[in-house]
Amino acid sequence: MSRLVPERTFLAGKIFFNFGQSSIDCIVRRLSEEAATLEMESGIGVPERFQLRLAGRESLTCRVIWRSDRQVGVAFEQPGGGERPAGEDRERSSDALMRSQMLALRAALDHVPTGIVLLDSSLRARLINRSFRRMWRLPDEVADSNPSILTLLHHGRDTGAYEVPDPDLDALITERVRVIEAGDPTPIDLRRTNGDVVRVQVTPLPDGGRMLTYTPVTDIVRYSDELRLLRDALENVQDGVLLLDPDLRATFMNRRMRRFWEVSEDEAANRPAYSSLVRRLHRASAPHLPTSELAKFPARRVEEVKAGDHVRDLQTPDGRRIRAHCTTMSNGGRMLTYVDITDLTQKAAMLETLATTDPLTGLYNRRHFLESLDAEWSRFQRYYRSVSVLMLDIDHFKSVNDRYGHAVGDAAIKAVAAACLDGKRRSDIVGRLGGEEFAVLLPETSLSRARTVAERIRKRVMSAQVFADKVQFGLTVSIGIAEATISMSGIDALMGAADHALYQAKAEGRNRCIAWAPPPPASKAAE
Repeated sequence: MSRLVPERTFLAGKIFFNFGQSSIDCIVRRLSEEAATLEMESGIGVPERFQLRLAGRESLTCRVIWRSDRQVGVAFEQPGGGERPAGEDRERSSDALMRSQMLALRAALDHVPTGIVLLDSSLRARLINRSFRRMWRLPDEVADSNPSILTLLHHGRDTGAYEVPDPDLDALITERVRVIEAGDPTPIDLRRTNGDVVRVQVTPLPDGGRMLTYTPVTDIVRYSDELRLLRDALENVQDGVLLLDPDLRATFMNRRMRRFWEVSEDEAANRPAYSSLVRRLHRASAPHLPTSELAKFPARRVEEVKAGDHVRDLQTPDGRRIRAHCTTMSNGGRMLTYVDITDLTQKAAMLETLATTDPLTGLYNRRHFLESLDAEWSRFQRYYRSVSVLMLDIDHFKSVNDRYGHAVGDAAIKAVAAACLDGKRRSDIVGRLGGEEFAVLLPETSLSRARTVAERIRKRVMSAQVFADKVQFGLTVSIGIAEATISMSGIDALMGAADHALYQAKAEGRNRCIAWAPPPPASKAAE
């Protein structure tokens, strides 16, 4: 049996063909008595048969049995072949072909980026490709010596290739040998000390051997790790997150979103359609809609999401307010984020209440009342619709404070506020201007109708009772009434007219309603 020259063979040669008229320089990489691997700048132009000359040797007749871009595998044709028995000739030819095929396989495997080790039934290496040698810094003299799998694993241990603590290395090697012996094809990711990740897989071979593949998967694992971190982060954020594919099926739903839709982890893993989610909870999502419109809500909501970016306010079954943001993603899908704005809404309402409401009575404060009056004044100027104002003042309020104290005085103010709310119409606005002074805005109301409301409020106050230290007493109010006229310059003039009427009511004996009347023209006054 011929012996292959070691892989480090490096001989200069020259290819002759075309009756010796043409030649190509080459390097002999592998050489045996029957075959060789030749390397040149390009395999183009190399004929099927040619003469190979090596320094210090006779010319060899060669037949090409395989090709690559820069290499050819050849078998040597022996001169005087007719003198050998036919059986021997066929045996040598078959042996040469097998060796040449092995060389072709080796050359092909050397060009793949995946590390490959072919083991025989005793788990010794029959072939180790170039990628594996580079990956694990394995010297050629070791690779070419048919090392055992244990030798290869120990080499990795000794060179510090594994990202494994020293006490665990032997256990790792033992486990790897067990997996290889068992032929377990389950991929295993090995982390190397340089940060790279290699995916190792075992494939059993028909002859009892094993093929080991070592595939670099650093980028894949890194992206996978980053994706896992991202999913973990999204899973634990306080806002609900829902990712939809272009068909609007849920590809990811975090814990907060599952709670909102009342969906289990198993249901979420089945990629439910967004339309099915909306139909499940449409009553909770749009409680403000009438029954006739509620049935149409799921389809409308799906169309909104299909349309792309938007913001919509929803409501959970437990009454919490949710602001849904829909964003179009680069893959054509949608990302929905649900932000709980219940506390913000409540705080905003609280701030609005504090900014517009009198803390003692719950009525509108002076600022908000005047803002409302200003809006009605604008409508009066534009459409000439009537608007009237009442000014109220508690009669002899100072004596109440002096006699019973400020706490009882506050109770009296609350009693008057309640009477004003009870006596006003639904469209009227009541405000506390300060101290014991109140005002009522009556939109689209003439002076005569305003007088009716004023009298009703006055009577409500008279029927109210205030209790203080087992003492019960009543109250009265004086009310001034004024209707806006085109001659007035603004709301200050209107309020001034009502205030003038209020003081007239006090001057005439209190507990009465007086309407403001504009002064007569100058000519009439002279008469």
